[in-house]
Amino acid sequence: MVHQFQLNGCNIVVDTISGAIHAVDEVAYDIISRYQTDSREAITSWILSKYADREDVTEEDIQLCLDDVEELVRQGKLFTKDTYADIAGTLKARSGDVVKALCLHVAHTCNLNCSYCFASQGRFHGERALMSFEVGKQALDFLMDHSGSRHNLEVDFFGGEPLMNFDVVKQLVAYARSVEKERGKNFRFTLTTNGMLIDDDVIDFANREMSNVVLSLDGRKEVHDRLRVDYAGNGSYDKIVPKFQKLVQARGNAHYYMRGTFTHANPDFTKDVFHMADLGFTELSMEPVVCAPDDPAALTSEDIEIVKQEYEILAKDMLRRKKEGHPITFYHYMIDLEGGPCIYKRLSGCGSGTEYMAVTPWGDLYPCHQFVGDEAYKLGNVWDGVTNTNLREEFRACNAYARPECKDCWAKLYCSGGCAANAYHASGSIRGIYEPGCELFRKRMECAIMMKVKEAFEE
Repeated sequence: MVHQFQLNGCNIVVDTISGAIHAVDEVAYDIISRYQTDSREAITSWILSKYADREDVTEEDIQLCLDDVEELVRQGKLFTKDTYADIAGTLKARSGDVVKALCLHVAHTCNLNCSYCFASQGRFHGERALMSFEVGKQALDFLMDHSGSRHNLEVDFFGGEPLMNFDVVKQLVAYARSVEKERGKNFRFTLTTNGMLIDDDVIDFANREMSNVVLSLDGRKEVHDRLRVDYAGNGSYDKIVPKFQKLVQARGNAHYYMRGTFTHANPDFTKDVFHMADLGFTELSMEPVVCAPDDPAALTSEDIEIVKQEYEILAKDMLRRKKEGHPITFYHYMIDLEGGPCIYKRLSGCGSGTEYMAVTPWGDLYPCHQFVGDEAYKLGNVWDGVTNTNLREEFRACNAYARPECKDCWAKLYCSGGCAANAYHASGSIRGIYEPGCELFRKRMECAIMMKVKEAFEE
């Protein structure tokens, strides 16, 4: 399967299975579009007719181009046969029950009252609670005990707002550091915060112990303060931006992400990305809101079209910024066309429910943070391990080939079948799809690939 698209002056052909990317001229682009359906003679006749006004398009040139296409096919770089379908369902089984990452919900409470919050203002549809050190310690022990021979283990301190339980966060990190060497492990911690409680102590600790910090900012003040408010209805922008700037500067402007959400109110989200860049932030991420279709924040079909154009605007501006020596990073455009994810990762995705799990303040295990609070998706707990083995097997069966809708999608080995939680909330099944999300993902990939092509030409 190949995917062809034209963007920003580039004619691009993507070979889905091999991952090969071809930047070609318009004649080769047209030849490839009919290579599998028409004969050489028919293609030659069509090209000569279409480009009759061009002296540089001759029959000899067309034959040479057809020869080049045939050679790429022989090399497995174009129209590559799909050999992954038969093994997709077995790869996760081979990895056994190894767990490599946990999302620790150290606080099911929050000091903000964001109306679009998927976690119901940090409560995850339940009671407010803080994780105790004892529960967190057991979670870390569970991770080490079930991580097999893996050396690097990932732990994200999450909420709600995790800094509302900062003392326990510090205790858990200290515990992990005290045992990791004797257990043959290396913990890499991440902190996700809304920034309200950041102070010098938090900054020093985060920059010493956190491999990454995710900072929640939706962009322009009027956009951010529309939804990200405290319980008195006051916007949080003015309080958090100076704190974020201080943390990032102390962090050496690296190993962090500004993470925003755009909604129906701001499908022109590039203005928010550029605003964050103007504030001095270079590591950026903006996610489309995920909510019920009748929610006022939900993206409409008209919004989706606007957002797709915004992705193009963003990609072109990022190329300009890089050329001028002031680059920014956008999370969704980070792709490696040469040494990217292995085929296991491309087929299996994030590993939610198998390699990755979320832990509630009470020690219950869920496939990921977006399932927390839904009793039907409780896997077990950190003392007894995974007891709902049927559910784990259901998640193990999720891959890029598990959804019929993904069969003919050119981007399936980039998204690995998509987010199980988004699929569930959109369709009622983790094997369903969230079509608006798929549409936006494909556009992001086109933009990211175009950027790589342009950068290659520049180099």
